[in-house]
Amino acid sequence: MRSRDDWVAAATQLSIRTGLYIDGRYQSARAGESFECVNPASGAVIAHMARGQAADIDAAVASGVAAWKDRRWRGLAPRARMEVLQRFADLVQQHSQELALLETLDMGKPINDVLGIDLPEVLKTIRYFAECIDKIEGAVTHTDASALHLILHEPLGVVGAITPWNYPMLMAMWKVAPILAAGNCVVLKPAEQAPLSCTRLAQLFVDAGGPPGVFNLVNGFGPEAGKALALHPDVVKLSFTGSTAVGKLLLGYAGQSNMKRVALETGGKSPQIFLNDLYDLDAAVDRAVGGIYDNAGQVCNAGSRLLVQRGIHDEFVRRFIARSALAYRAGDPLDPATTLGPLVSHAHQRNVLARIARGISEGAHLAMGGGSAGALPGGAFVEPTLFTGATANMSICREEVFGPVTAITAFDTEEEAIALANDSDYGLAAAVWTSDLKKAHHFVAQLEAGVVWVNCFGDGDMTQPFGGFKQSGNSRDKHMMSLLSYTQSKSAWFSLA
Repeated sequence: MRSRDDWVAAATQLSIRTGLYIDGRYQSARAGESFECVNPASGAVIAHMARGQAADIDAAVASGVAAWKDRRWRGLAPRARMEVLQRFADLVQQHSQELALLETLDMGKPINDVLGIDLPEVLKTIRYFAECIDKIEGAVTHTDASALHLILHEPLGVVGAITPWNYPMLMAMWKVAPILAAGNCVVLKPAEQAPLSCTRLAQLFVDAGGPPGVFNLVNGFGPEAGKALALHPDVVKLSFTGSTAVGKLLLGYAGQSNMKRVALETGGKSPQIFLNDLYDLDAAVDRAVGGIYDNAGQVCNAGSRLLVQRGIHDEFVRRFIARSALAYRAGDPLDPATTLGPLVSHAHQRNVLARIARGISEGAHLAMGGGSAGALPGGAFVEPTLFTGATANMSICREEVFGPVTAITAFDTEEEAIALANDSDYGLAAAVWTSDLKKAHHFVAQLEAGVVWVNCFGDGDMTQPFGGFKQSGNSRDKHMMSLLSYTQSKSAWFSLA
């Protein structure tokens, strides 16, 4: 295993791509502007990235339209497209240490988390959707003998993708891989807070044999590049993961332009319900701790609402505090011993600390953390934070904090727990912990969430559709249904009379 000194030395050797990736090559922004890419662990400027705006989006979409029209990608045999995506995955694996360094420096995620969690999932995502390409099936319907009716699935065209900073590569590949597998072209706008790894991925696709113009990337800010992508009349679908507020804006932009399809995954406030009869309290506490503090709480489905039945409440809180103190060590993300990195930016740190202060002012009890202690001066750290005595009307129980902050609420009856869990504008994920199979089925049926875990949290693989109800969005990532969502059906009726 590499030491911190090894990773620091490797970081000094990095070649960072700072341009937009359009038509198979890196380019400067047309206006010649750039923005700073900052290491949140130290506040140091890593690079100056090309700042794409509407003119750059126009160029990227035009490149995609040209590739779409001449069929350089969708016209390939399915097995040929599969082979390109498999080579793409191979190159990502070969460049894993470089990509991990880029992500760690850029976003503050501990290096071992990128190598041990994120990158393996990136590879699974690309390879899964590669294998799906020749599994897309249409149908021959049962009609009168005088006709033949076919239902076909065809790609859409040029698809826009706007992805978040919390899992830069993985969230990008949850969009890009099925978009490409379906035969579309894509323009990716990564989050401006963490663009480095995605900027490199675009080149690796072409290095793997992907035709230029099929995968274009424009870095920049949401109100400039993101808005232009959402308004563009030649973009036929937009896929977005991010905040609910921005998701609503994108729906409006789609209506103002060409009524493009908009697929949204817009965050959550996920409840975990712990019943008195659960199997193993230590195991449940471990998953509760990891469910909110992994990735410094910067997870859309983070288990930020812990609903604990009164019979185990006090012991649950005691073990939760003890386990948290052992599990999370703040420090340099390049140190393999670090298990808690900084938040993505100092602006986000200030926002999370303000939400903690608001929780205190509303009357919740601060049982743990609440400060900004960190091992590195200038780092955007926030301590793992726990509130107890929280009630459903408090902001820490209703608003997405997107940081290492959770609230425990006690309940008495199962129906009370269900009501508390569903009392939210969000419905991304939920979990229930119980040893009673009948109760588990009842909770699964009653919980308003797109993903429900039973006696676990965060588990799953590529066969699991991921997405939410209510204001958590309207789409599903992963699974074959994600790929099919980037196709459109065509009905072909042949008269045989």
